[in-house]
Amino acid sequence: MSRSEMRRGARLSAVQALYEMEVGGRGVVEAMAEFEAFWIGKEVEDIELPKAEIAFFRDLLGGVVREQRLVDRSVDELLASGWPLKRVEAVVRAILRAGAYELAFRKDVPARAVISEYVAVARSFYEGEEVGMVNAVLDRMARDVRAEEFDAPAA
Repeated sequence: MSRSEMRRGARLSAVQALYEMEVGGRGVVEAMAEFEAFWIGKEVEDIELPKAEIAFFRDLLGGVVREQRLVDRSVDELLASGWPLKRVEAVVRAILRAGAYELAFRKDVPARAVISEYVAVARSFYEGEEVGMVNAVLDRMARDVRAEEFDAPAA
């Protein structure tokens, strides 16, 4: 399995863990342990969950929790007026939080790759406007926090 596939698995697992934490009231340590032991790379209810780069999964999940105030404020500023992050559906909220964290704090991953990966994660849950919203919000954030990646002339 390639590194990019392992990272895609980590992103999907982080989004699922963030969702589980929010709806189930779990803490980050409990969610991390549960996902590593029972979900990542396992078959659950006839669904094969992807293998994941564990260190990347831990960084995403822990980072979103550690930086949640900043992440949420950044996403709130980019959402449509009158539609704060707390009104967004819980899975979309988890996707936006993970993507925003990665854009702001994982400069080792190109912004366009981050956007593309979280759009793919969104597609694994949705078929409609949620995918477009994830793309639009993360694209606007990337152009703010990583403007240098978008200002360079095309080769």
